[in-house]
Amino acid sequence: SRIRRVLLTLRDTLKTTLNSIGLCRLYPRRPSFEPDRLIQSSLLAKTSPTATTYNIQEAPPKVFAPPYPFPNMSVYRLMSWMHSGGNLLSETKVSHLVKDVILADDFDCKDLENFSVRRNLHKLDMDGSGKGVTFPDDWVQTGVTIKIPTKAKEDGPQSYTIQGFHYRPLVEVIRAAFADVQAGAYHLFPFKRLWKDPLDGREERIYDELYSSDAWLEAQDDIQRLPKEPGCSLERVIAGLMFFSDATHLANFGTAKAWPLYMYFGNLTKYARSSPKSGACHLVGFLPSLPDSVKDILSSLSRISKTGIASLQTHCRRELFHSCWDILLDEDFLSAYSHGIVLRCADGVVRRVFPRIFTYSADYPEKALIATIKDMGLCPCPRCLTPKSLFNFLGLSRDMRSRVVNLREYVMTRIVKARDFIYKNGNTVDGVKIQHTLGEGSWVPTLNQFAQKLGPLGFDSFRMLVVDFMHECELGTWKALFTHLLRLLHALPRGSELIAALDSRFRQVPTFGNGVIRKFSDNTSEMKKLAARDFENILQCAIPVFEELFPAEHDALVQSLLYRFAEWHALAKLRMHSDSTIHFLEESFKKLSRTLRKFRDDTCAAFVTLELPKERAARQRKAAQNSTMDGAIPESNGPRTKRFNLATYKFHAMGDYVRTIRLFGTTDSFTTQIGELAHRALKAFYPLTNKVDTPAQLAKHEHRRRILRRVAEVGGTQSSSSQPPANAPPSASHETHHHIATTRNNPVDIFAMLRENDGDPALKVEDYIIYRLQELDVSCCDHTFTDEERNRVIIPNNTIYSVQTMQIHYTTYDLRREYDTINSRTHGDVMVLSGETSPSHPYWYARVLGIYHMEVWLSSGAQPVKRYLEVLWVRWLAAIQGHRCGIKHARLPKIGFVEESDRDAFGFLDPGQVIRGAHLIPAFATGRGVSSLRYGKSLAHPGGHLDDWEGYYIGIFVDRDMFMRYTDLGVGH
Repeated sequence: SRIRRVLLTLRDTLKTTLNSIGLCRLYPRRPSFEPDRLIQSSLLAKTSPTATTYNIQEAPPKVFAPPYPFPNMSVYRLMSWMHSGGNLLSETKVSHLVKDVILADDFDCKDLENFSVRRNLHKLDMDGSGKGVTFPDDWVQTGVTIKIPTKAKEDGPQSYTIQGFHYRPLVEVIRAAFADVQAGAYHLFPFKRLWKDPLDGREERIYDELYSSDAWLEAQDDIQRLPKEPGCSLERVIAGLMFFSDATHLANFGTAKAWPLYMYFGNLTKYARSSPKSGACHLVGFLPSLPDSVKDILSSLSRISKTGIASLQTHCRRELFHSCWDILLDEDFLSAYSHGIVLRCADGVVRRVFPRIFTYSADYPEKALIATIKDMGLCPCPRCLTPKSLFNFLGLSRDMRSRVVNLREYVMTRIVKARDFIYKNGNTVDGVKIQHTLGEGSWVPTLNQFAQKLGPLGFDSFRMLVVDFMHECELGTWKALFTHLLRLLHALPRGSELIAALDSRFRQVPTFGNGVIRKFSDNTSEMKKLAARDFENILQCAIPVFEELFPAEHDALVQSLLYRFAEWHALAKLRMHSDSTIHFLEESFKKLSRTLRKFRDDTCAAFVTLELPKERAARQRKAAQNSTMDGAIPESNGPRTKRFNLATYKFHAMGDYVRTIRLFGTTDSFTTQIGELAHRALKAFYPLTNKVDTPAQLAKHEHRRRILRRVAEVGGTQSSSSQPPANAPPSASHETHHHIATTRNNPVDIFAMLRENDGDPALKVEDYIIYRLQELDVSCCDHTFTDEERNRVIIPNNTIYSVQTMQIHYTTYDLRREYDTINSRTHGDVMVLSGETSPSHPYWYARVLGIYHMEVWLSSGAQPVKRYLEVLWVRWLAAIQGHRCGIKHARLPKIGFVEESDRDAFGFLDPGQVIRGAHLIPAFATGRGVSSLRYGKSLAHPGGHLDDWEGYYIGIFVDRDMFMRYTDLGVGH
């Protein structure tokens, strides 16, 4: 018998010790570098290849320390401020001007005599010798040539060149990034993050960063299996590339736009990447758009109809896009992809770096462009071949199975054959023969450059097209659902009154946090110029607003649907997932999809819904524009019927979140919102251009900003507007629970206050200070103090001091330090842990009526003891009896003020007991009343109101951390 050869692979794994939260890392291969400094140097792998052994392309520095390239520091600081971003003179920008420029020690006004912006910009573009300041990763400009089919065999395709493709070579950008100061925060070795629950000891996998994802671990194994380079024993690491592209308008008026391509390194933590001022964004290209002049060529072709021109123009647009990527994925990049690049890393060690593309974030039309499929074809998903006819089975087993079984695979042979028919035989790009050749899958006859160039190297060009939470959910599925709910309200009797009531309710929703929930000032139903965050706010507050607007037989279903959607939204947007929360997300999607189908089949089928006035006006404007251009008869002005449609790609994409999170980490790592934030720099540069050849000038401004950033790094200077290092710890101390100012600007005479508000039930509070001074449990207020014990407490001059706000610091579920600002006038609702032994609800709630600090003397012996106390004067709320709530019932918790007859209706609270601010939304359906406090003026009635809302719903969906506090799954809690 033949002897089998067995290969035994030995790995030097490393598992770190558990930290105080219960987190640890499991490295499949022992790392030699760890940027967070959580591993002792003695535990790191030993590796020290010398630079002389390998041919490292390290260009000498092209810049020097400040004031290079300017004559003095005064000019340098002023020009740096000019290029710091932001074209509007905001308070922050003016503050930076004062701090970074005018008040700098080396700033001298005399240096600015005969100052010229244009002359100094020229110095920024040219070095001292008069030559341009260049870097290996500088901008390159070239033309892109595409072939236009002519439908004539004898003539062949016609070449057409689009000028003005500006890009930076990807390999050179990678070299520059690894030589940058920020590379010191790059994670080069992937790991699994594990969490051991301190309470029950269960161990779970944590999903958050790209470099701790399954996709990176898999890619690391793949590069280790590649054949060794001759004479090379270097460590192999990955440069994780994440691309974002999206066309954007550069001004509020006019047609100026750009199509930037951004590249980020997944080696850097997402908390740094998501900040637009972190320097983590690498602008690597401006994709050109197909010029209108191409229509002249298309119109001159023989035997072509208007429909044929439109199809051919779409084909040319696809060809242009992939021709640009043909240039970007050049021989240098393909060589680096296969063999790696030898680079010196931030720790001085030489390693072989392999670029790997993990994600490409874009909206759906651009996804279809990248995947070379028809926009909203019969198989519209860029990741799988699930036909559109199965989209109605959202969340069912056959739908979920189809996503896994029918993953997209590129049909290169069919594409090449179809292109031969077009370019050699003269067939039309959308003809029957082409469609028959391409087959099922909604393919188009354009060569996918990702599949053609990187496919043979094992790259999946469809898996990288990750879900887009902002466009596909908040501006997609939720917007569609909210829009149809408005149509249903219009379809009800007295629909206009119901819409007015909905708008009125939204206007009465209180704000929360620092812009977390903003004021709904306009009519929400009109949806005027709403961004993604506005639709998110609508979802977070929609449940109490829609309550009882629908008939009783439909109201319960609408309430359940809104809860399930908000629950799925909160889970899908988590910044840290565990095995438990991913399972929760999976189950939540099943419940949501089931509720959506029931809503479609029961509620939507019961009414005839028409276009909203806004939709009707938009359709009429478009029809009028088309009739003007084509000379066609305009459409009728009557409203059209609109139905709720589940068979769309955006609803289908909701089923892909679990798989995507397991592969690439949480959605905030690759959301298109990061790319949208990066647009701000371009929009700040645009007013500085002369509006001619915009991409070239934007590239020049990016080049100038890059020079100044590298000059600042060489000189070690940093402005007050700069971001902290990427691996810096959170700013707030973990020991700081709250902050109350010690100012004495607002003294309050206790007895004067009692006299002025005599008879106000809000002032019936006793003995709290004695409880605090004697360190008794305030939650058990059964102890009775004697007059003698009360007389031992001395408050100097009977005066306490009032402040307006306090800050409550807390650790979020994903281990970040945040704070809520409590304001007794505007944001006064707080939550504390329940004091009950077996609580039915985990928290108690209170409204802060006043924030005070005081000096107190306790005379308990020969020598009085001085104490400093901080107290909150509060009005308590309690759960409404009989209200069923929670995940099982798909209802928000509901509370109301404690009745004034209860001795615990008002009281004092130790600020140290407050967990967070709470978002309490009025229960609009039950209205206002006097069941808890008599009608009239009271210190407990802020804002001049004479009564209270009868009930409040707790906004558990106000942010992700708040939602996790109502589960037992928050790691940081």
